[in-house]
Amino acid sequence: MATTKTFSQRIVHDYFPVVVVLLAVVLAWYGAAWGLNAQGAIERVLDEEAGYTQMELFEATMSMERPLMPAPHQVAADFYESLTEWPVDSPRNLIYHVIVTGQSTLLGFVMGTALGLLLSVLIVHSRTLDKALLPWIVASQTVPVLAIAPIVLVVLGSLGFSGTAPKAFIAMYLCFFPVTVAMVQGLRSPQKIETEMMHTYAASRWQSLWLLRLPAALPFLFPALRVGVAAGLVGAMVAELPTGAQAGLGARLLTGSYYGQTTQIWSALVMSALLGLALTGIVAGVERLVLRSRGGV
Repeated sequence: MATTKTFSQRIVHDYFPVVVVLLAVVLAWYGAAWGLNAQGAIERVLDEEAGYTQMELFEATMSMERPLMPAPHQVAADFYESLTEWPVDSPRNLIYHVIVTGQSTLLGFVMGTALGLLLSVLIVHSRTLDKALLPWIVASQTVPVLAIAPIVLVVLGSLGFSGTAPKAFIAMYLCFFPVTVAMVQGLRSPQKIETEMMHTYAASRWQSLWLLRLPAALPFLFPALRVGVAAGLVGAMVAELPTGAQAGLGARLLTGSYYGQTTQIWSALVMSALLGLALTGIVAGVERLVLRSRGGV
C-alpha cells in the first residue's frame, strides 16, 4: 500500500501542475477565440437586426470557417484531418513537413554542436583566442536571425548550395552559441587541485581534456544542447520563410498566411511545438543515460 501511495504521489507531483497549466491555457485560448471572433461572427454569421443570444454568439465564434483565432477544437480537428486523411508524402500531411524541417534541424544541430565544442576547446586552451573570439561570438547573436537568413541563403545559393544545406546553416548559427558558452564554463569548472594532479601525472593537454575537463563539462553540455536543438528548430523554420519553400513547417505557416487559413497556421504551430518537445526530450533522455553511466545520476 505504501508503494502505491508513493507512486500516486509521484504522479500527482510530476503531472498535476502540467495538467493544471494546460487546462488554464486551453480556457484562456477559448476565451481569446470568443473575444476576437465575436465581431466577425456578428457581421458574417449572425443576423444583427433579428437579434441573437450570447449562446448563439458563442457557438458562432467557435464554428467560423476562417476565424481570426481558431478555437482549440478547430485546431485539433485540422490536426487530426491532416494526419489521417492524407498520405505521409502529401504536402497536406503535417508529418511530411515535420520530416523536411526535422532534417534541417538535426543537421544544423549536429553542425552547431561540433562548432561549439571546437570553439570552446580553443578558447579554454588559448588566452589569445579567448580575448579574440568570445566577444565576437557574443556579438554574433545580437544580429536578428530574420535579418541574416536572407543574406545567408543568397550567398549559399550563389555557391550552389540549396535545399537542406542553407536551412541547416541557419539552424547551426543559432545552435552553436549556447553550446560554446556552456562548454567554456564547463571546461573551466575543474578545481585547481584537480588540474595540478593531472600535471603531477605528467598528463598532456589532450589527456587532461579527455580525462578531466570533458567529464566535468557534461552537466553543462546537455542543458545547452536542449536549448540548442530548440533554437535550431526555430532557425530551420525561419530559413524556410524567405525562400518561398514548398515543404517544411515554416512553409506551411507561410502558405496558411497567404490564403488566410488561420486554422492551418495554428495546427502547424502546434506541430512545431510538439516537434520541439520531442527533440528536447530525446536530448534529455540521452543526458540521463550518459550521466547515469558515469555515476552522475
